[in-house]
Amino acid sequence: METAASNAETALEGQRLGPLQFRVMILCTLVQICDGYDISAIGNAVPSLRQAWSLAPASFAQAFVWSSIGILVGALASGPIGDRLGRKPLLLASIALFGVASLASAGTDALWQLTLLRFFTGIGIGGAMPGTVALMGDYTPRRSRVTMIMITFTGAPLGGFLGGQIIALLLPHFGWRSIFVLGGLIPLLMLPALAIWMPESARFLLAKGRTSGRHTALFAQLGIDPIAASARTQRVDVATRNPVTMMFTDGYGFRTICLWVLFFANLLDMYLLGYWLPAVLNLLGMAPADAVFAASLRELGAMGSTLYLGPLIDRFGTWVLALHLACGIVFIAALALVSLPYPVMLLVILGTGLTTTGSQTGSNAVAGTVYPARMRTTGIGWALGIGRFGGIAGPAMGGVLLAAGWPPTQIFLSACFFALLAAVAAALLGRGPAAARPITATEVAS
Repeated sequence: METAASNAETALEGQRLGPLQFRVMILCTLVQICDGYDISAIGNAVPSLRQAWSLAPASFAQAFVWSSIGILVGALASGPIGDRLGRKPLLLASIALFGVASLASAGTDALWQLTLLRFFTGIGIGGAMPGTVALMGDYTPRRSRVTMIMITFTGAPLGGFLGGQIIALLLPHFGWRSIFVLGGLIPLLMLPALAIWMPESARFLLAKGRTSGRHTALFAQLGIDPIAASARTQRVDVATRNPVTMMFTDGYGFRTICLWVLFFANLLDMYLLGYWLPAVLNLLGMAPADAVFAASLRELGAMGSTLYLGPLIDRFGTWVLALHLACGIVFIAALALVSLPYPVMLLVILGTGLTTTGSQTGSNAVAGTVYPARMRTTGIGWALGIGRFGGIAGPAMGGVLLAAGWPPTQIFLSACFFALLAAVAAALLGRGPAAARPITATEVAS
């Protein structure tokens, strides 16, 4: 029994990179591009909306906060849904939800309507993120998992960057509604392609006993004997008890806490900067289109980190991530405290993206390796969910500080402390006493 389970698990953990794996990566990256665009959409719309609706910038804090609350709900719900119904249905439902909600946002005429729809948009975004990490974790070999997941998560900053460039061109001609029309149509048009070409998690199929018919070819591509796969002993590394409880047993508790602190602190910084940067640049005198263009360079910086951060983490561990996060303090402090010439400001914005959003991409990838497969979806979903409390606190903090009369750029000053906290958590994560205990024969048979 143990040997049979080990054979299937070994095949999944040591699979070769081929057309199947790259197809999953491309499709998951496209999902992340849509996620990245829709996350930044509300922040990019604020400079135009505050003029169209005659509202103070701080008024939009409620829309930012409820977007993050929606992401929190989606992330926490994604684990149980993905484990019960599958990763693929989770992804399809999440994309449909944030596509429809974004499209509906284009028809709003009041802040409360936009806030409500942003909540539902957030639920869809929050559900899609853990689903893509879990699928990539199942379709990549352990030796290159961090790098492959980081490449996939480059889609999020790519969506934010390309979205900012496109929005800067559309705004002067079509107004703020075009932001949400584009954010809704693209994911909805992607749905048929995902439904046809995205495979379900092989581990999920084995756990549910779905080993015949159209799934036989999938198992064959992964090197799993499709006949032996129908046996109960081939159920590989899947949860046999509450996966939330499992995150705090067998030595995983310390790493779980470190991962939650890392996600909370860095997502606070990321959402504080992401939601408020276009509005702050607009308050400094930039036209809405120019403010969106400048803010989008943060996402360009995040993409640059993928060129080196994933391979370095794979080789040297989470100390690299800790140093990367610590470097962010310098860029954030420069943005908050120094009056910068326009070209230098653009470079600093690029640097904040490199070290904050880029580090979050690395953190997402590291989360995919902290837990074994039996609790990976839940572990990632809860890390992202707990992190969303930071995503809620950051935008709210920016609104409070602006309303209190702080100079616009100085609302980012508190982000320096949280960048330090994230760096410490990343350093401790690499020292945690956890080991990915393989599934036992008893668990397989239970």
